[in-house]
Amino acid sequence: MLRAPLCAAVTRTQQMEQLHPYWRMDYIAAPRYPETERPFTDLPALGDDARALIVHRSRLSYVLMNRYPYNPGHLLAIPYREVTDLDQLDAAERADLSDSILYAKKLLTATLRPDGFNIGYNLGSAAGGSIAHLHAHIVPRWQGDSNFMPVIGQTRTLPQSLDTLWARLREVAATLADQNDAEPPNNDSSEHK
Repeated sequence: MLRAPLCAAVTRTQQMEQLHPYWRMDYIAAPRYPETERPFTDLPALGDDARALIVHRSRLSYVLMNRYPYNPGHLLAIPYREVTDLDQLDAAERADLSDSILYAKKLLTATLRPDGFNIGYNLGSAAGGSIAHLHAHIVPRWQGDSNFMPVIGQTRTLPQSLDTLWARLREVAATLADQNDAEPPNNDSSEHK
């Protein structure tokens, strides 16, 4: 039996399709926060939660929008103290971080109404950790949200700018605080400078 080489199976020339999301230029050209070796320590100290994309602060941790999200609304829960693993947190820090993760999930549910979540940690560079400061990923998911773009085009499409989504998350956070008779998220970063 003769077999043609595998590469001969593709005989027609494939053409690249062009996407023209002109609105993305505003995002690309927007000023960025200062590059830093320790962003999860430095961002809370900026004193500008909108610039830092911090959507919630608690006593020992905070919730931040991921600047390079896997999906729209991808949040990070981060302890203020710089550690690299869960076992380095004391009991109060672990409880506070867990509460921040639950708060982030509740906030995303109220704001974006996802069908599910991926929640977890990348501990160590071999596991995908890119910043040596413990942080949990809270990624909202929708039925059918994985499409060809990340697989074939090495591109993620985000339907809303980070600044616009930050404003919406803060708006919903204020209503959640009212519903729970809790204080709204603290904008004052002076305790954690």
